[in-house]
Amino acid sequence: MPKYYEDKPEGGACGGLKEDLGECLLQSDCVVQEGKSPRQCLKEGHCSALKYAFFECRRSMLDNRARFRGRKGY
Repeated sequence: MPKYYEDKPEGGACGGLKEDLGECLLQSDCVVQEGKSPRQCLKEGHCSALKYAFFECRRSMLDNRARFRGRKGY
């Protein structure tokens, strides 16, 4: 499901994860069939793996150790 963007530098450090999370939410059954908003579906637990990966990527931007280890995510 996740995509790796080698030729897409714009969008910031976590841009790829953010796009994949948005795609996952928009294609989920919660949004398509039930007609709920993506925010409601995110609170219900849909796409939780991508949500966690995006959270870790954003958190690693604030971590000083990321200078040596590199940012998490793609």
